[in-house]
Amino acid sequence: MKEAQSHWFQYFPESWMWSQGVGMAIELIPFGAAAMGEIDRVGRRLRERIGDNEAWFDEWTRMGEELERKAKAEVEANHQLSAGTYYLHASSYYGFGERYLHLGEKKSAAYARHLRCFEEGVKRRYPNMERVRVPYEGTTLPAWFMKGHGASGRTPTVVICNGLDGSKEGVALYAGVEIVARGVNALVFDGPGQGEALRLQNIISRYDFEVAGTAMYDYVIQRPDVDPKRVAIGGVSMGGYLAPRAAAFEPRYAACVAWGGHYDYHESWIRRIKEMAKGGTLGISAPHFHLMWILGVDSMDAAMEKLKKYTLEGVAQNIKCPVLITHGENDTVVSVEYAKRLHAAIGSEKKTLKIFTTEEGGCEHCQGDNRMLGANYVADWVADNL
Repeated sequence: MKEAQSHWFQYFPESWMWSQGVGMAIELIPFGAAAMGEIDRVGRRLRERIGDNEAWFDEWTRMGEELERKAKAEVEANHQLSAGTYYLHASSYYGFGERYLHLGEKKSAAYARHLRCFEEGVKRRYPNMERVRVPYEGTTLPAWFMKGHGASGRTPTVVICNGLDGSKEGVALYAGVEIVARGVNALVFDGPGQGEALRLQNIISRYDFEVAGTAMYDYVIQRPDVDPKRVAIGGVSMGGYLAPRAAAFEPRYAACVAWGGHYDYHESWIRRIKEMAKGGTLGISAPHFHLMWILGVDSMDAAMEKLKKYTLEGVAQNIKCPVLITHGENDTVVSVEYAKRLHAAIGSEKKTLKIFTTEEGGCEHCQGDNRMLGANYVADWVADNL
């Protein structure tokens, strides 16, 4: 089976999935949550063990532990800002370490360390982040509320989530930080099947994401710092299906962002599986068990059956608010065709399709080759349209 042909450099040419993981770590550097030298030290130790996900876990965890020790030493020295930096680095490395690890206690424990270090880091480096729990069907969903810089009174707000295998902490940094820098609040959350909600609460994914979307809306409008008439919903990667789905059935949202256009998530997976079967190129960002895990099933056949409802066909035309869709021209995970189909189907009078090209950068999946470029474009559009 051939690996996907990326338009960005491949740290591990033999493994697209591992290379994407390294790329995601690199893209956190501008937000103070990683360093190239640390990432490269991990990568060098993994050179002879490519494809061994246990080794991947061990080496990223080893780096996380080193940075956490440094953080604790800086706390003792009362160097709180330095401690915050080291905690954020440790959080990133713990999070990347558990990314490909199979289900079990070790994975859950690593994720808990990732969350703990993130919380210690942001309270020192990003004090405008507030950890909140959003009421949801007899339990809660975890989120970070980030107050817009310089905002006062009732302020426009974006609620935003990740996709298949990411979590709210990464989105809070590369998306939330840019959104709030423009004076707009952000509620960054893990919905059903995502991040902490999946790992620590066992809340699986659902195709009718408007249930979670309505819960987020109902939460933010109760806050005195949110303008209920100017609330948008957004999603990254698989979130490019989830957010438009929510906007289609929750008309109170004033705008929608699909950071990666997913017109038919089921169809895109069927294509991927067929391509794998005939030895074609592909880009898989997580081990196959992850899809079954988020859907709460025990086979790929069952996963494909459940995914049949994950389509915006017959749904997208119900969206009436302004919509932004961004996509990479050479996305190696989801073809740009799906973004174009979504744009054509949306019923809004005001809809924008931004395709990032190879020449300008951001042409990979959700601008994974230049996340800052995508983040600035999205944040500017949000500020202009709320």
